[in-house]
Formats: sequence, structure tokens, C-alpha cells
Amino acid sequence: MRRLVLTLICGAVCCGSLGVGATPAGQRKPARAQVPVKTAAEVIDRNVAARGGLDAWRKVDTMVWLGHLEHGGRETQRIPFVMTLKRPNLTRFELKEQFNQFTRIFDGAHGWKLRPGADGRPETKAFSPEEVNFARTEFVIDGPLIDYQAKGVTADLDGIDTVDGRKAYRLSVKLPAGAERKVWIDTQTNLDIRLDRPATNPLKPGAPVSVYYRNYEAADGVQVARSIETGVDAGGVVAGDKLVIDRVLVNPKLDDGTFAPPAAPLRRGGHVRIPAS
Repeated sequence: MRRLVLTLICGAVCCGSLGVGATPAGQRKPARAQVPVKTAAEVIDRNVAARGGLDAWRKVDTMVWLGHLEHGGRETQRIPFVMTLKRPNLTRFELKEQFNQFTRIFDGAHGWKLRPGADGRPETKAFSPEEVNFARTEFVIDGPLIDYQAKGVTADLDGIDTVDGRKAYRLSVKLPAGAERKVWIDTQTNLDIRLDRPATNPLKPGAPVSVYYRNYEAADGVQVARSIETGVDAGGVVAGDKLVIDRVLVNPKLDDGTFAPPAAPLRRGGHVRIPAS
């Protein structure tokens, strides 16, 4: 469970809330045939427009996802989670499995994780250097492609591949600190459908992890993926294990302690004010 939580949360924040992941059931059909693109800049311009536009994303400072982790097997488990995001890279992820609490917090410079210890009692540990480096490089709200030039992100168009039976532009993306990503943009919907990144597992440095984004919906003018699946290699998806986002809050007011280091045991009570439906 600990490794699964880490893999899924890293996949969830790799491209921010993205607004990505078309599937045949959820895609928007274009009114006319797309004109082929020749540069990464053209692909990104179309991607930004499909995700809601630059102005809409610039207005988003905080975001909260409420959903559940579907853990596979013959009887699928549904484990509730809350993901809280704040520009540029602050995150808080809370997952409760029966009587066990898993919490991961990054305040922009330091990270902590609260989880059951060997004796079953909760304990707090600092992020590993690999986890800190990963968290520092991500743009958790809007991903690397929105305002990419202002962020110091560069991208090259490598070609066209097939992902989940759909044609997609493959971009090589380099983040300001030098980290590299591969991003696939659907040629018809102009939305992200896959991202590859190196693993944060120190035992497998550089091992590829693939993240697939599906079933997206609009939230206050921006597109947000509602299903995120993560594979441990470039070709595989973790069958039955995925984050399902049931509700999205855009620009909620956050408590002062949302991204503060957790106590052990973590005191009960929310760190984000969630309005009634």
C-alpha cells in the first residue's frame, strides 16, 4: 500500500490537474478535421486551448480533489482520499484505509509523510531526497505546458504514436531543473492522454513510470482528469489500481496549517473547508 500510494500520488501531480485524458467515451469530437501541426509550440497552443485557456488557468491558485482509490482484486476496494494543491508545488494527500491514515505533505521546500509504523502506531518521516527533488520540480496546479516559456520549460515534437488506440503527438519536455518528461497529446481532442517520468524509487533510479489520464470533465472552466492510472513501466498500467476524482473544488480557502508538518499521531479534523454540495 505504501508504494502504491507514492506511485499514484506522484502520477497525479506530474502534470498538475491537467484537464487531460480523453477516452473514446468521454472525448469531444472536433467539428472539422484538424490541420496537422509541425512544431511543439503548435501542439501546446492547441492543448492549452482545449484545457480551458490560459486566462482560466491563471485564475486558479488552489484546488482540492475529493475521490477514492480503487484497489484491484476480485473485490475492488474503494479508499477515500483528499488531495489539496496550491501554486506552485504545494501538496497535501490524505488517504484513510480502515483504521490506518496515510498523509503526505510538501510545503514547497520540505516534505513529510505520516503512516503506520512497524508497531501499528502512526509515525512521521521526512521525504527522501528523491521525493523532495521530484516535488520541487512539479507544477501541481496547471502542469508544465501552461505558460511553459515563462516557467522555463522547453519542448520538442518527436513524432506521432498510438496510445490506447488513439493517435497522439509525442513531446519531449524538459523542466527548468533539467528533469525530463514525455507527454502524449491526442491529435483529435488536443488533450494529454499519457505522461512518462522517471521513478522516484531510489532502488530503481531512472526506471520509467507511465501515467494515463482519462474521463475528464470541466470544473469552473478548466478540464480536470477524473481517472488516473499509473504503470511501473512504459507499457503497463496497474490493473484495478487508480485514483478516481469524484469532486473538484477550484480556489477553495485553505486553513493556515494545511501544508504544515504533521504531528504523530495526526490530530483529527480537516485542513480545508469543503462547502456542502
